[in-house]
Amino acid sequence: MKDVDIDRIYRDVPLDKIPWNCETPPEALVALVESGMVRPCRAADLGCGAGNYALYLARLGFEVTGIDSAPQAIQIAQKNAQQKGVRCRFIVADILRDLHELTGTFDFAFDWEVLHHIFPKDRETYVKNVHAILNPNALYLSICFSDSDPQFGGEGKFRETPLGTTLYFSSEAELRALFAPFFTIRELKTIEVGGKYGSHRAVYALMERD
Repeated sequence: MKDVDIDRIYRDVPLDKIPWNCETPPEALVALVESGMVRPCRAADLGCGAGNYALYLARLGFEVTGIDSAPQAIQIAQKNAQQKGVRCRFIVADILRDLHELTGTFDFAFDWEVLHHIFPKDRETYVKNVHAILNPNALYLSICFSDSDPQFGGEGKFRETPLGTTLYFSSEAELRALFAPFFTIRELKTIEVGGKYGSHRAVYALMERD
């Protein structure tokens, strides 16, 4: 998806109508935190949008940097943090570039429903960028729509959404091939994730940086 499309969505569509903008943190992320597998540390929310999940972690003592390519999304995230009195850093940066805007490295990173916006030709570049900003043994969680998901027509790798965007739906095998050269894969499975307009089948990948 083009950056301008994302920015237009945040500019023109009310937040409560943006399908991926959910204030409640997802169960899979909460489970990692509540189990103690991920403890307060320097964390990066890649494709943070309005910053809801970054703020969730920041309230728990994480030092969080939220990153998004859409300036309008970052403005909303900064306003949310200010209004809620939560200390969190948000920056505009393109996750398909070198992320030079970031300072230091991180012990945990996650992208929630971001990878299906990145088409296969750009995915290796993205994964290399994530690898570069993580410390050795850091954890990385990635969740994206599975090609077994029945939404948006229910078949095909590329699917159009009601917002006019195009998403790429992945298999577990594809993601194993993508991540394995750079990370030790701890868990790779297909799960159900909630959404505003129904649940989705999504591929869950939890990894450790080599």
